[in-house]
Amino acid sequence: MNCWEFKKCGREQGGANAEALGVCSAWPKYGEACWYVAGTLCGGQVQGTYAEKLGNCRKCEFYEKKMSGEL
Repeated sequence: MNCWEFKKCGREQGGANAEALGVCSAWPKYGEACWYVAGTLCGGQVQGTYAEKLGNCRKCEFYEKKMSGEL
């Protein structure tokens, strides 16, 4: 499962929020590991580099489920 499917953010190509917010930088190849991609949107805030955002990602339900193998 990709992050945009799990989070329902609508920032995938053709998504409900893609025009207003832009297509996510994780689209289309990195939806299963968005924490590696700089510039993703989380909690309404553009996130920085991998090192800057990893602390926030570790609190993310999608990240937690991916790391535990639930997704």
